[in-house]
Amino acid sequence: MSSKKSKKNNIYKFKKAKPNKQLQKEKKILTISERLKRVMLVFFFALALLIIRLGWLQIVQGAELKEAMDSQSIKDQIISPKRGTIYDATGKALARSAQVDTVTINPNSIVVLNNEDEIDEEKTKQLKEKVAKAFADIFELDYKETLKKVSNDEEIETIARKVEKDKIDKLKQWMNDNEIYRGINIDEDSKRYYPYNNLASNLLGFCGTDNQGLEGLEAQWDSILTGTPGKIINSQDALQELIPDEDQKYYEAENGNDITLTLDANIQGIAEKYLKQACEENNCTNGGNVIIMNPNNGDVLAMATYPDYNLNDPFTPTHISEEEWKKMNEEDSIELLQTTWNNRAITSTYEPGSVFKIITAAVGLEEDIVEPDKSGEFYCNGEEKLTDTVIKCHDGSQHGSQSLREALMNSCNPAFMQLGRKIGASTLYKYYNAFGFFDITNFASGGEESGVFWDLDDVGEVELATMSFGQRFRITPLQMITAVSAVANDGVLMQPRIVKEITNTDTGAVTTIEPIAVRQVISKETSDKLLDMLTTVVEEGTGKYAQVKGYTVAGKTGTSEPDPSDESQTYVVSFAAISPTENPEVVILVTLYGPDAQGGSHSGSTQAGPVVGQILKEVLPYLGIPSDTTESADTIETTSLPNVKNKTISEAEKILERAGFNCNIYGDEKDIVTDQMPKEGTSLVSGAIVCLYTEGNDTRVSQTVPSLKEMTYTEAKAELKKHNLNIKASGSGIVISQDISAGTEVEEGTVINITLQNEIIE
Repeated sequence: MSSKKSKKNNIYKFKKAKPNKQLQKEKKILTISERLKRVMLVFFFALALLIIRLGWLQIVQGAELKEAMDSQSIKDQIISPKRGTIYDATGKALARSAQVDTVTINPNSIVVLNNEDEIDEEKTKQLKEKVAKAFADIFELDYKETLKKVSNDEEIETIARKVEKDKIDKLKQWMNDNEIYRGINIDEDSKRYYPYNNLASNLLGFCGTDNQGLEGLEAQWDSILTGTPGKIINSQDALQELIPDEDQKYYEAENGNDITLTLDANIQGIAEKYLKQACEENNCTNGGNVIIMNPNNGDVLAMATYPDYNLNDPFTPTHISEEEWKKMNEEDSIELLQTTWNNRAITSTYEPGSVFKIITAAVGLEEDIVEPDKSGEFYCNGEEKLTDTVIKCHDGSQHGSQSLREALMNSCNPAFMQLGRKIGASTLYKYYNAFGFFDITNFASGGEESGVFWDLDDVGEVELATMSFGQRFRITPLQMITAVSAVANDGVLMQPRIVKEITNTDTGAVTTIEPIAVRQVISKETSDKLLDMLTTVVEEGTGKYAQVKGYTVAGKTGTSEPDPSDESQTYVVSFAAISPTENPEVVILVTLYGPDAQGGSHSGSTQAGPVVGQILKEVLPYLGIPSDTTESADTIETTSLPNVKNKTISEAEKILERAGFNCNIYGDEKDIVTDQMPKEGTSLVSGAIVCLYTEGNDTRVSQTVPSLKEMTYTEAKAELKKHNLNIKASGSGIVISQDISAGTEVEEGTVINITLQNEIIE
């Protein structure tokens, strides 16, 4: 019974096991299905990612990727534009560009392929060495540095810039001989040349290797001179070989514009010659500069700086020895180059000294505070005592009682301190602003500075005194000559002009830059008075070293002492001159920085004055300005003397001054004029002397007529002026006769008629 039971149990157990096996099979089938689903999900997920990625690349990054592809498959060959030429006023090319070439390589294209079109490393290495050796030999380069460029992984490397034709010909010959062309590019370029080397270097400036202006006019006018590059677009294969393409695109370069300056190369050369001579003779530690300007339109005829440099090799100074240059460390050499490149006429300020007395005198005259020849207007005992200080006259002289004319002739500091007090700081500052000292002149070159003055509220007794004779403030030489030119131009301030024309080299169209009149600063009457007095400064005063035979010259000396509180300052000597004085055509300013003392002192008269005379002696004839030995006196303008009898002295004086005459007054302002000499209706030249008499003061003064024989017109006029006599001339040349004999006693104001002739008749 037990065995049966056991059998049943076994059967039971067997039957129980059968459904478990089926379940496992079903589970296995279910597991495979789930795995398949999972695989399909992963597949579809990956497919979705791929579609999204393709969409991103196609839609979002499509343009960018296309551009990247084009950059690899399209080669742009740049066509450099020709930089415009800079001409002087006479048509001489001061800066021009010549056609040269730039050699570049594609290092990855300089390879040798085997039969399977794979790179042969060993032969490629030998080829690169061969190419590098050729470059080094032809262009005189360092072999190791050149090989490094040829062997690197850059897309393009520059081997040589601005290469002359002879070297390019050698390279092309080598390429032909060795049948090596792939990866070597020869592109057209241009190189800047300066035919006159150092001429006007500080004004013109120079360009870098990329033809971009770095200094001076080259930098300031870079956008006008540069032009727009062109290019040729070609397709290339994976080895960067050009693929013939009918769709090649060519964009023509637009060449830069030419500019024509007001500068005259001949006048510039004259200025530079005598400036260099003066700087070397006077051992000027900080060099010097000369500016020559036409006062009528503001044209700069010359702007010279010493030391200068060679524009074709600007990184090698020419005013020191090669040995000295090599000894300098990097910091000092950079500082020296920057100083040498500097155009001090516009970028550096200085204390103008007594040249600035022209401005103080102009303000005094314009404001009716002073008259040219009023005796006893000022008094100099050698110094001027202020509240807390004493300021001495420039040479320690005691000039005594003086008129304004005499104060200018003597360059008397106390007289101008006294005049400055009469004018007052606020009025002086009003005219300083009108003359342009508080602003830049808008000269067409970079780096221009403006004047450095005290704030008006800070101007005390000492400041007012020193600025009245041109010290303890700073201006640029260009500001100074621009102001002096306004005095010479009937009181009209002109903006300095250096560029007068721009020429489009592609179309030939010319744009003229017209002169700009800034403002009327002083009246013509004041201008005439100043010119007359400044002529006396040159003829009889401290400016005598600037005299030029046959020409009238008006001028003023300047010597500024360094500020004791500023160790960087040195003595500055200068001279401003105007010529001819009848119809000014030239204004010149010579400034010398840090000259050695001569005879124990520094002097604008003896150190800068002769430079002015030397320059004017050559420039005036060059400009075709007739000297008094050839000038026809018949062309000199005269004015009919008005009748001022029965008017007060004050009224008569104003009428005569407006007519351009000077007055000798015998009486008080409110007295009535009873007589005048010369008589009304007499034809007189500008600056003639008119004597006014009143009922209470009719004492006539007699003068002795001097001998004028063999004098020029200007010399005769000046000689008669010393005696308060007037002149009337006919003919041209030198004096051969005078209507009143030498030694005759005549009344002041008498007109002496002279006859001029080019040759003396025996």
